[in-house]
Amino acid sequence: MLGALFCTTPASSPAPLQAREKPALLVFITVDQLREDYLEKWRGQFTGGLKQLLDGGAFFTSGYQDHAITETAPGHASTMSGRFPRSTGITRNLAGVNDTTSLVAGRGAGASPARFRGTTLTDWLTAADPRTRALSVSFKDRGAILPIGRSRQNVYWYAGPGMFTTSRWYGDSLPDWIKTFNARFPKQIAGKVWSLLLPPSAYPEPDSVPIEAGGRGFLFPYALSASPDTAAAQLPSFPFLDEVTAALALQGLETLGLGRGPQTDVLAVSFSATDLVGHRFGPDSREIHDQILRLDRTIGSFLDSLYKLRDHGSVILALTADHGVTPFPELSQSRYSPPPVRVNVGPALRAAREVLRRAGADTLAADFESGALLVERGRAGVTAALVNAAADSFVATARRLPGVQRAERFGELAKHDLTTDYVARRWVQMFPPDVPAEAVLVVTPGSYSVQFSIAMHGGVHDDDSHVPILFFGAPFKPGRYPQFVRTVDIAPTLAQVLGVTPTEPLDGRVLTAAIK
Repeated sequence: MLGALFCTTPASSPAPLQAREKPALLVFITVDQLREDYLEKWRGQFTGGLKQLLDGGAFFTSGYQDHAITETAPGHASTMSGRFPRSTGITRNLAGVNDTTSLVAGRGAGASPARFRGTTLTDWLTAADPRTRALSVSFKDRGAILPIGRSRQNVYWYAGPGMFTTSRWYGDSLPDWIKTFNARFPKQIAGKVWSLLLPPSAYPEPDSVPIEAGGRGFLFPYALSASPDTAAAQLPSFPFLDEVTAALALQGLETLGLGRGPQTDVLAVSFSATDLVGHRFGPDSREIHDQILRLDRTIGSFLDSLYKLRDHGSVILALTADHGVTPFPELSQSRYSPPPVRVNVGPALRAAREVLRRAGADTLAADFESGALLVERGRAGVTAALVNAAADSFVATARRLPGVQRAERFGELAKHDLTTDYVARRWVQMFPPDVPAEAVLVVTPGSYSVQFSIAMHGGVHDDDSHVPILFFGAPFKPGRYPQFVRTVDIAPTLAQVLGVTPTEPLDGRVLTAAIK
């Protein structure tokens, strides 16, 4: 550890809580790329925060990001809003928080919640009590921004070596406490070594798996440079990133005075290391196993420090993930039927563009991203009839491709039984009416696009959508809950406990089984 660093229905009005009963602080933890089964497989080795939350919390074991494009931006946008991407407008990473807003400091093109539609739990709390304040931190800009939506609160993310920053959506300069933190932490991580927490015999996964990390640098141990500047640049590849993020959150909590009451404040923390390690090494790796053990200890140290700063009884927590991850197809031949493959979707896109080309229209109007055929109807020569013809050609070609489970016009999906057809349901809950998704393509479970050499997520199947949902604190009944729930159910459940009313209709419902 780093020591000192360290179905849409209107929402009903909940019964008001007495001031003494109302939590002073909500801590909302999102672990990027945390599969639910990680908590099941390695629970016996947990000694820290995950153990504490699992032992004393309300744990929903059948939780899902119940939308089709299971990427970081849509996942983070749904958890504290209680709404699917079709309602938040955040449908994929490339149309998430990126915009032309300049960073206050650091590198990058800028980021903001400008595309986010509607409100979040932070807005509902502020509407009930304008004194409510929030702090949201993450390595990723979308992981920090989207949990609290458009709220102009305190939001910080990593924008280059040694630099946590924000954008002009939130302010014109970095506060002194962020500058001090940026100056300090690179020196504290320099030279740290990532070695196994437990004896090698505690890890059933082999260490030498050449498909991991692109076939280079896939053996323990891994060391950060002794140079602070170089170590800061290397940090995103190491579990220590979560420790730095937790330390920033605690520093902000104290500096801003969150959780002192009488209002309820929000501390949102998105831990990104599991995603970065998971992409590089995959969900079957020794590295991800050790990363989850380290996450357990990081959250444990975080909670220990938090409860020294704030009364345990005044804090409630929620924990979930923005998505899961699918194993490398080459390591999963016996795990799925049919065996997974690398899928080349290029012929389907070319078929759609060929229809446009023959009609003299702009072929770049058609694009394929995250399983969806998107067509810009405003491009030169692109008519409604031409869009339909291009989409039909895409679907017909896609259905003949090896590794494609189904391909369908987007407008036809709602005709399926959405209670039993999870593929159709998740796509229907993905896009708002004004987003031009004309057709969708779904690969077989376990399959990847040929373009990816890293472990991937983003698909509609359960490997990518099954995530933990956990509540912890005095208002919740500890236990394991096996019923099917969605991440959009988290926000209305927390609103009920906090005694606030959502200011718009939600897709989620209150999980009353977990509330005392």
